[in-house]
Amino acid sequence: MDAILSIGHIIGALSYTLYAFLIGGLLLGFHRKIISRVQGRPGPPIIQYLIHTFKFYIKEITFPITAGNPLYLFVALMDIMVWMSALFVGVVFESSLLILVGLYVLQKIVEHGCGLSSGSPYGKLGGVRSVFSAAAEVPLFAVVGIIYVLTHSLMIGDIINYQAVNGPILFKLPLAAFAFFILLVSKAPNSPFGIVKDKCIVSGYITEHFGTLESIILISDAIAWFVLLWLFIALFIGPVLILNPLLTLVGMVALTFIISMICAITPLLTPNHSVMLQILIASLTMIDLLYMVVH
Repeated sequence: MDAILSIGHIIGALSYTLYAFLIGGLLLGFHRKIISRVQGRPGPPIIQYLIHTFKFYIKEITFPITAGNPLYLFVALMDIMVWMSALFVGVVFESSLLILVGLYVLQKIVEHGCGLSSGSPYGKLGGVRSVFSAAAEVPLFAVVGIIYVLTHSLMIGDIINYQAVNGPILFKLPLAAFAFFILLVSKAPNSPFGIVKDKCIVSGYITEHFGTLESIILISDAIAWFVLLWLFIALFIGPVLILNPLLTLVGMVALTFIISMICAITPLLTPNHSVMLQILIASLTMIDLLYMVVH
């Protein structure tokens, strides 16, 4: 009986991972389509991201002569492990926000290792920029801290329940919500903050990853987009949307559309400007904190 339950849990976990990948992939395809339309181009079909993922999955893995094995192979696998863990810790079990922060930080290590392991100068520069951009993750830590001060909990389930009683945190901590929104913008393709995959360094830290390994990274990015959008809705809007899967999807589409418009009309910032602007935005959350203290 236990074996049957275990198999059922595994199938359920894989099914939800597939669901998160498909939704995340379609949203990233939608993101690319919006940018194309705004810039006067027809753009690829919305399913193009999924097509690319499948295309690379069936291609042969290539190992550059400069690659540092086994790290070159391991970092791609670690990438999907990080975001699958985030998917289940955050979305499925609504567990600790602190664990999600730890996984998010681990992702920066993955990006750095991914770039250095290839031996490519473009990959190395992308890896170095990834470490540099870690300073821009201050908004995440600031938001987590201020939400804890308000709700007295770091459990995602507790934060959602708090909003069921007291209303969406979005209206109580608007600047914290804005800081987290900027974090979402920074993770979108073609983002003004996207310094780690800047076109001037080809594809950044994944430049030399090809075939199945690139497919794994694409799957990870789609799951990551799903998780981050879900997390924004859960933390700042709460049960109004998050308890209804259909409304959650509508919220994700709306967020993706807004972010796509920003990416379409905003030029890429330099690494220094990107990091400093995000830190400045994070500092605005202190206004929310002072407001809570005063009241």
